[in-house]
Amino acid sequence: MMQRRDFLAGASALALSTAIKPAYAAMDEFVAYDGMGQAELVRSGRVSSLELVEAAIKRIERLNPALNAVVHKMYDQGREAAKGDLPDGPFKGVPYLIKDLSELEGEPLTFGSKLFEHNVSDSDNGSVVRAKQAGLVIIGKTNTPEFGFVSTTESQLLGAARNPYNAAYHTGGSSGGAGAAVAAGMVPFAHASDGGGSIRIPASVNGLVGLKPTRQRLFMNTPPYSEADISTRLAVSRSVRDTAQILNVSEKKGSDANYPPTGFISGPAKKRLKIAMHTKAFDGREPHIDVKRSTERAAKLCADLGHKVELVDMKVVGSEFIDQFMNVWSSVAYELVNNARLIGLMQGRWVNPEEVLEPFSHGLAELYAGRKAKNPNIDADALAYVKSVEAGYRSFFEDYDVILSPTLFKPPLLLGEQGSDKSYDEIYASVMDYVTYTAQYNASGNPAISLPLYTSRDGLPIGTQFAAAHGEEAILLHLAYELEEALPWKNRWPEISAKKLS
Repeated sequence: MMQRRDFLAGASALALSTAIKPAYAAMDEFVAYDGMGQAELVRSGRVSSLELVEAAIKRIERLNPALNAVVHKMYDQGREAAKGDLPDGPFKGVPYLIKDLSELEGEPLTFGSKLFEHNVSDSDNGSVVRAKQAGLVIIGKTNTPEFGFVSTTESQLLGAARNPYNAAYHTGGSSGGAGAAVAAGMVPFAHASDGGGSIRIPASVNGLVGLKPTRQRLFMNTPPYSEADISTRLAVSRSVRDTAQILNVSEKKGSDANYPPTGFISGPAKKRLKIAMHTKAFDGREPHIDVKRSTERAAKLCADLGHKVELVDMKVVGSEFIDQFMNVWSSVAYELVNNARLIGLMQGRWVNPEEVLEPFSHGLAELYAGRKAKNPNIDADALAYVKSVEAGYRSFFEDYDVILSPTLFKPPLLLGEQGSDKSYDEIYASVMDYVTYTAQYNASGNPAISLPLYTSRDGLPIGTQFAAAHGEEAILLHLAYELEEALPWKNRWPEISAKKLS
């Protein structure tokens, strides 16, 4: 039976979507184009960059009140850039949004936290540098949870981002604002980052393409946080070719490259792949029935396309993985909490860490502090474990081209299930239950992509994840193109979107 909470949540979602319909007079024609398509319109002279930017601004203004995807608007800056001399890159003139975990010179950088509420960046992150070089026109920043620590986007500072498929549900995290913005058609694709699944999670939840590249694949203009570098930045998109092109413009090339450059992958390949498929999480549990069925359907689709699919019992990581991964993850929270007063003073204000940091951040810091007290070598041990996981996957991919698995353990969650008002223990239990297929590839450094192949019985997106050997993004993109052709998602639009609300 429908619970009272579900009824109220559904009613709230209906009210939100209904409220914005009268304000949306007509859909602009650009919504039907992905980023590459919009760039071609500019390149051919059919439209100007300013026209694309103005259309995107109108879509944001009409859709964002229902979704809270864009938390900082840069309309005037975008207009000026569109009228100026843009770099002649593959996305020249296309409107774009940057996640509020990344530096954008002269603009707010809150990290979704009250601790950095008044913070302004004095430089561009490397991913932003490459976005600008590609000709993208930045018109705002997107919502994110505090420091990207959780798999939902519901911070106390920025508020909850809501899912365009049903506003009672979350958008994933930590690139949840980007996911909602792209799914709704505000922009064709948007900047995202991934330290434990934060590109692939919102891709799954919002029905998008989300690629996490190989560790050290992309250009960076700042050093990694630690040797156990688990984070990377790219984008979420509606089309495989947008993801392929942003990878092309973001990767290191020449003597700086750690791997042979992928370049722009433009379509499927003829080579048939050997695919290892599993549905069990590393702790042996089977996922929600809708997730399992979606994964099995994806495996059958791959087999029907001529690929060899084998059901395997994945044992590269086991039950000890979460503890080791959290030793890396929680160390960041520990540094932030311990230095919160100093960070405040550097901004010219006195802060109380208990008031400006959320319970989950405090809990992570306490977790790390307790473990470090017992094991002073925790950082070295965590690094050694990360390297062992990397070696384990290198060995596994000697026998297989791709691993096929769920992206998440369950269909999308209702807002509040991982809300920032919950206790650390409640959020921790929920996150560990929900995100069981993504973080291992952050530890190992392998590339992995979530594709929007199927939906739950309730019509909510369920992503399917594919991972490959280090440096083999091309394999994933070739396969993604093939699956996109076999099961097109181009015209699959949520209820709260520029396409539906016309």
